[in-house]
Amino acid sequence: MKKAPYFLLLLISIACQPDPSKNVDNVLANGNLEELQALKKNYAQALTDTKGILNRIEARIADLDTQKKLPLITSTVMEKESFDHYVKIQADMKTRKNVVLFPEIPGSLLKFYVHEGQSVKKGTLLAVINDGGLQEQLAQLELQLELAKTTYERSQRLWEQNIGTEIQYLETKTRYQSQQKMVAQMQEQVAKSKIYAPFDGTIDELLANEGANLSPGATPLLRLINLQAMYAEAQLPETYIKNIRVGTPTRIELPMLDKQVDTQIQTIGNFINPGNRTFRVEAPLANPDGLIKPNLMGKMNINDYSNPEALMVPQRVIRESTSGEPYVFVLQPTDEENVFTTQKQFVVLGKSSDEKTEILAGLQAGDRIVIEGVSSLEDGQKVRNLNR
Repeated sequence: MKKAPYFLLLLISIACQPDPSKNVDNVLANGNLEELQALKKNYAQALTDTKGILNRIEARIADLDTQKKLPLITSTVMEKESFDHYVKIQADMKTRKNVVLFPEIPGSLLKFYVHEGQSVKKGTLLAVINDGGLQEQLAQLELQLELAKTTYERSQRLWEQNIGTEIQYLETKTRYQSQQKMVAQMQEQVAKSKIYAPFDGTIDELLANEGANLSPGATPLLRLINLQAMYAEAQLPETYIKNIRVGTPTRIELPMLDKQVDTQIQTIGNFINPGNRTFRVEAPLANPDGLIKPNLMGKMNINDYSNPEALMVPQRVIRESTSGEPYVFVLQPTDEENVFTTQKQFVVLGKSSDEKTEILAGLQAGDRIVIEGVSSLEDGQKVRNLNR
C-alpha cells in the first residue's frame, strides 16, 4: 500500500478545517512572527500525528497480508530428456600415408618424372638415379650366367649317360645356381635406381635437385602424401579406459577450418604411458576436400556415456549441506494460489555437461524444483512462484 495518497488527504483535510481564532491567510497577512511560529508548530504536530497513524496502518496491513513477505522464486517441472556426455581432449590429425622417400643406392639424381602437387597412382615412376655402372655389371653377370647354364646342362646330360664324375656335375650345378643368385641380386640393385610411388597420393614437395649427388638413407628425394586416409589421434587419461570401446561415437572439432566431423573410435592402444598415465585412441576422418592436413590441431569429443531418459538440473541450483551432501529445493503445493512450501531434497549426482548435471537418485519426473532465488531459501519456507 502506498503512503502518499493517505498523507495528502490528511494534509488537505487539516488545511480545510477552519481555525476558530485565526486562519492561515490572516496570519500570513498580519505578519506577526509569534502567530506564524505558533501556526507552524500546530501543523508540524498534526503532521507527526498523521505519520504515526500511517505507520500503525501499514504495520496492521503487513500482519494481515502474509503473502506480501513471501520470497519470489521461479521453478521448473522435472522431465526426462536425452543426455550425452563427452570426453573432450586435444587431438592431432595424422595420416600413415605420409612418407619422405630416400635413395637406396648412391648416385646422382638424373631426373624427376613428377612435379609438386601432382596426383600419382601406386607404381608410378617418380625419379631415376644414375646407377654408377650397375647396368654394365648386370650385363656381364648375365653373360656369365648363360655360360654357367650351358656348362651345367651339358654336364647334366653327360652325368645322365654315366659319363664323367659326380663331382664335376655338382660343381657345374653349384656355379650355375650361384650365378643365378648373383644376377638376381644385381637386378635388385639396378631396380633401386628407379623410384616408384609406394601408394596413391600427391607429390607434396621435391626435396632434391636434379644432378645432385645422393647418399642412401641420408638425402631425401621427395615427400608423397595421401590426404584421404586421415585420422585423429589423442592420448586419453587411463580413468576413461573402461568407458571407451571400438565404435564409440566421436566428434572431431577443427577450429581452424570451422568444421566438425562425426566419426567413431577405430583403434584403442594397448599400452599405458607410465609417464602421464594415458593411452592412445584413433578415429578415422573423412577428408573429401583435402582441407584436413597432417598435424592440424583439433579436439576429440568422445561420447563416453548416454542416457535417453535422464533427469537434468542446472548446476547453479545444487547446494551442499554442512557435511558436503548435495541437495535441491523441491516445491510442495499449498492451499494458496501459486504459493508453495520448500522441501530440501538430497540427491545423487551423475555426470555434468553444458552447465547441467544428471540426477541419479532423489528426484523423479514431475517434481517441481526451484530454479531462481534458491540462494536465500530455507527448508519448509513458503515462497511465491513467479512462473506458472
